[in-house]
Amino acid sequence: MINLYRFLPILCLLVPGSAGAIDPGMPNPPASPTLVDVGLFIADIVDMDEVNENFRMELILIADWHDPRLAFDAKAEGTDIKIFQGAYQFSEVFSGWWPQLFILNEVGHGDFNAIKIEVYADGHVRYLEQRNVLLETPMTLAKFPFDTQHLKAFIIPFGNNAEQVKLRINETMREATNEYVNRHGSMVNIAEWSLENVHMTTVTMSNYAYNGKKEHLSEVVLTITMKRESAHIVWSILLPLLILVSMIWSIFWMDNSLSDRLNISFIGILTIVAYQFLIIDTMPRISYLTFTDTLLLCSFVIMSSTILESLYVHNLGRRNKQNKAMMIDRISRWAFPGVYVAIILFNYVYYMYYL
Repeated sequence: MINLYRFLPILCLLVPGSAGAIDPGMPNPPASPTLVDVGLFIADIVDMDEVNENFRMELILIADWHDPRLAFDAKAEGTDIKIFQGAYQFSEVFSGWWPQLFILNEVGHGDFNAIKIEVYADGHVRYLEQRNVLLETPMTLAKFPFDTQHLKAFIIPFGNNAEQVKLRINETMREATNEYVNRHGSMVNIAEWSLENVHMTTVTMSNYAYNGKKEHLSEVVLTITMKRESAHIVWSILLPLLILVSMIWSIFWMDNSLSDRLNISFIGILTIVAYQFLIIDTMPRISYLTFTDTLLLCSFVIMSSTILESLYVHNLGRRNKQNKAMMIDRISRWAFPGVYVAIILFNYVYYMYYL
C-alpha cells in the first residue's frame, strides 16, 4: 500500500496557494538605515477651512534611495533605466522595496492621481507620486483678519523606525520649490490667501509609541506659510463698522429728546450683534478673542455707553440744568471718538506686535 503522506511536501510545492508557495512579500530595506531623500513640490493650495482648521492641497512627492539589489546590466537589458508607471505596474509588477511615506495629519485616504518608479542600472531608485490631500492643522487666528498661517504636514516612513529608514531633504527639490514660491506665490488658486514660503525640516521623533512599542522615527516636517489678503474684510466689514459707530455719535448734536436718541443707540447695538453672528459663522470655536472680536466688543461697549450718556443728559434737562447737559454733550463729541480710536490703536499694536 502506497503511503501518500510521503508525497505531501511535493504536492504542497506544486499546488498554487499552498504553504510551500507563500509569497515573501516586500523585501526589507536595503541598508540600516536606508537613507531616503525626500522632496515635496506644492502644485496648489486648493482650499483652506478656518472653521474646521484644515486645508487641501495638491503636492508632488519625490523620494530617492539606493538599492543595490535592483542594479542590472544596462547593456544586457538594452536600457539604463526601468520605469514602472501607473497603479497596476507599481502594485503588481514592481517587486522591490520602497518607503511608504505616510502623512500623520492627513484626513481620509486622499487621491493618488499619478505614480511612477524609476530604477537605474546602478541601483538608484526614484519614486514619484502626485496626491490630493486634506490635512488637519491648528490655526492661530488671534490677529484675524491680519493673520498669517503656518500650515504643517508631518511625514514619516510608515512601518520603519529611524534605525531602518532615515529621511533627508532633497536639496534640489527645496531650491525648485523656493523658486516656484518666489515666482508664483501670489498666483495660488485660493481666494483671500497668498503663498509666502515653503519650508522643510527633518526631525527625529523620540519615544513615539508605534505598535505598542516606543521607538525613534525619522520625520519630515513641511511648513507652508500663507498670508491672508485682508483688504476685502477691511473694506466690507471693518470699515462699515467704524462708520456705523461714528454715525451713532450724531446723538451728541441732538436735543434732549430721549426716545430719538435711544432709538439710534439701540439700532447701532443691534447692528453690532448682527456683525458678531457674521464673524462667528466664519470662525472656529476658539477659546481666545481675535482682533476683530475685540473691535466688535469695544464697539458694543461704546454704543452701550451712549445710552447711559443720553439718560444722564435727559435727567439733567428734567432738573433744569440745560447748561450742564449741553456741556456733557460737547465733551462727549470728542471724548467718545478719542477713547474709541485709542482703544483701536492699542488693540492693533497689542495683537500685531505682542502676540
